[in-house]
Amino acid sequence: MPPFDEYVSEIAPLWESRWLTNMGAEHRRLEAMLRERLGVPEVALFANGHLALECALEAMGLEGEVITTPFTFASTVHAIVRRGLEPVFADVKPDDYTIDPASVERLVGPSTCAIMPVHVYGNLCDVDAIRDIADRHGLKVIYDAAHAFGVERDGVSAAAFGDMSMFSFHAAKVFNTVEGGAVCFRDAALKPALDQVKNFGIVGPESVERVGGNAKMNEFCAAMGVCNLRHLDDEVAKRRVLAERYWENLRRVEGVGLCEPKEGIKSNYAYMPVVFEDSFGATRDEAFAALDRNGVSARKYFYPLVSDYVCYRERFDSTSTPVARDVAARVLTLPLYADLALEDVDRICAVIADCAVLK
Repeated sequence: MPPFDEYVSEIAPLWESRWLTNMGAEHRRLEAMLRERLGVPEVALFANGHLALECALEAMGLEGEVITTPFTFASTVHAIVRRGLEPVFADVKPDDYTIDPASVERLVGPSTCAIMPVHVYGNLCDVDAIRDIADRHGLKVIYDAAHAFGVERDGVSAAAFGDMSMFSFHAAKVFNTVEGGAVCFRDAALKPALDQVKNFGIVGPESVERVGGNAKMNEFCAAMGVCNLRHLDDEVAKRRVLAERYWENLRRVEGVGLCEPKEGIKSNYAYMPVVFEDSFGATRDEAFAALDRNGVSARKYFYPLVSDYVCYRERFDSTSTPVARDVAARVLTLPLYADLALEDVDRICAVIADCAVLK
């Protein structure tokens, strides 16, 4: 959260204007700041990332199958299904857990309309390979970039890839608006459709042109984003110190797989995933339990696979994505936030090391 006085100063004009929602001054200010920060021509703000994803699919008028990954948060697949589209699950790569382009290629069929890859933990997908597949088959690419705000490849923002990229500004993210989300895109013709979809289809005081919903970001959330964006670089810098301490400690522990940024990637250090291999000597669940006994809240993120959810497991077979299934059974994300103490990082790493030794 930003300094309290800074936020109060930012929202004070709302008591004069009484403009609390419906794309007011704070909303417009945040959109402009994001366009500049992310280097994209178009940004549309939403009440949350999930609604941003649903509205993006609706605005593009897609029908048919969407190839995506089961190694993701529920929102990715729910958005596809709730828009009346059919998810098709590709496997992931074993090194960074992002969607495997070779698996995507094999799944393209006559009903495929789009690919929805996910930048997992801020690891960017193979955007070049995905673009090549999409171009050859005439498919749209909508990135779920919820984890990738601020991530760049060779100086190019994650927001610039694909036909659209969705970001989540949930309170748990590196950059937050309390709740919120955005879609970034290049085709200006999509902006009116997105604005209509998120505002009941209204285009004027007496004109409603489509069946839209309500997915608008309010002024108080936009103001939080305006404030937090000013402090983003400091937030990321603090996270980097902590991430590097984790990697330094855990490289010494056999059987703990790390996921460090690749060459040319500017990371946002959003998550600290570790994967426990057989050589670790203990299972992921045993490590999770040991951390819990020591007051450390790790997450099995992402477990189970979306294709194994109760609401989907009768429709899909997770054995068709064996790499994703294996990673889901072995992964933990460890605590990582700007105010975490280095001493706590050392303690967490010691618990993990002791777990392996004790086993």
